[in-house]
Amino acid sequence: MAGRLGDVNGFVKRAGQKIVNGAGEEILLRGVGFGSWLLPEGYMWRFPEAGDRPRRIEKMVRELIGEDKAASFWEIYYNTYIAEADIRRIAEEGFNSVRFPINWRFLMAEGTDHYNEKHMALLDRAIGWCREHKLYVVLDLHGAPGGQTGANIDDSENDQPELFLNDDYRKLTIDIWRMLAERYKDEWIVAGYDLLNEPLPDWNAQYNDRLMPLYKEMVAAIREVDDRHMIIIEGAHWATDWSVFNEVIDENLMLQFHKYWNSPDTASIQKFLDKREELNLPIYMGEGGENNIEWYTGAFRLYEDHHISWNFWTWKKLSTTNSPCSIIMPEGWDKLVAYLDGGDKPSAEAAEQILWAYLENLALDRCVYHPEVVRSLLFRTPIRIPAIFYGYYGEGTSYGVGERTIRQLGFRDEDGTDIRFTDSERETAHFQHGGGQSWEPQDWLHVRLAPGDWLVYELYLPEGTELEHVVTVRAKAIEGEAVAVIRVNNHLAGICAFTGTEWQETAAVERVTLASGRCRVTIKAEGGPLAVEWVRLER
Repeated sequence: MAGRLGDVNGFVKRAGQKIVNGAGEEILLRGVGFGSWLLPEGYMWRFPEAGDRPRRIEKMVRELIGEDKAASFWEIYYNTYIAEADIRRIAEEGFNSVRFPINWRFLMAEGTDHYNEKHMALLDRAIGWCREHKLYVVLDLHGAPGGQTGANIDDSENDQPELFLNDDYRKLTIDIWRMLAERYKDEWIVAGYDLLNEPLPDWNAQYNDRLMPLYKEMVAAIREVDDRHMIIIEGAHWATDWSVFNEVIDENLMLQFHKYWNSPDTASIQKFLDKREELNLPIYMGEGGENNIEWYTGAFRLYEDHHISWNFWTWKKLSTTNSPCSIIMPEGWDKLVAYLDGGDKPSAEAAEQILWAYLENLALDRCVYHPEVVRSLLFRTPIRIPAIFYGYYGEGTSYGVGERTIRQLGFRDEDGTDIRFTDSERETAHFQHGGGQSWEPQDWLHVRLAPGDWLVYELYLPEGTELEHVVTVRAKAIEGEAVAVIRVNNHLAGICAFTGTEWQETAAVERVTLASGRCRVTIKAEGGPLAVEWVRLER
């Protein structure tokens, strides 16, 4: 991770396969998404299908407390869910960007074809905070007029991708981008315009040939008023189908994919790397998360090592362990869930009490904060790294093996390292832990090292930091005796000795000093073959 986790300076633009800031310095966007803020998502409220999208949540609130109080609820919600305290904390943690997922209805005055200036001012204010605290902003049209997916995630009314079926919706979407570009054409803290979130899942693939023509129309409208901001376009099928990309439609363009739940290895993103080479464009992992901390340490290392900008989904949600911020669930929340499921309607007084308690709990200082999530994304200590998530620079840089192993686990098969399940008869790797559940014993994998084999794990310590750390390795000596030799940036730092053939958690004899910036921690087997399950570094 070269440089500091900032580099926020002037307009972002494409330079070949990279992006650079206003000073011409190469940067990666490293950020978090503001899911459920300007487009409330039912799963982040822990609601069932009847409350799975904004219009259904809004309907519930109106039914429970009436139109006037519902309007007050949403005004407080938008002003509280993301406040300056959130922006400040994100910048202090070392992220350099945020992604704003926007619902088109948030931008419009209800029942009119005019823009909602009150809401636009709220957007301006948030962008101003980002400018003050040095966080680039990606504006993401998450819910386009009519819906670009035909699913709950874009607030679809009829579960159809009506953006691609109705000319009025198409024109309005183009007008929205022209309006946003006109409004922010001189705003350097806006990194780029993410034109459509996750368009056209595969069951609507019959409309895929309409996607690139629409992108071109949007770009043309933006370029009529704004020739400086980067354009970001996503593939079809949850942004993962890049077969629609066969030309460079703008000189200042970046391609975006999303990644959830599957193997964090190079093979899983190879098609995106190939397209980067083919079109000579930068690429962006614009949404990924909703897994557990172990997976984060592998997936976000993968993006870093392949020089891919990234954005974590998501910053804040209700009652969670796998986002940085967890909103405390108010007492009585189950009554709202039951009502959505067809149960009894709470009284207006009871509903108002529950909903206003929720609003009070939205503020950052009322949330439960999970710093371990942030550390797993930014590779900061204290951290525990599964051994299988050594670096992705390839053999000779991120790992070294004397004899390559051939296997078919569906994870890092191309590396030639000897990866095996620790306690399972399973034959393929499994990374689907969407609710943040920790790995079960049968999920854990380990790496077997012959004497002389080695693995590298990278960390990043904030500037001005030099701290002593305890390095602990969970491993076993396959033949009864083995040593894990630890080096930091090629300097000998300590050893962990293993005796017997049982799994052991052994700390290095000496404390290890890690300096600020990028640190490469190497684990090398000596004296006998060694099976390594994880490495932990703590102060």
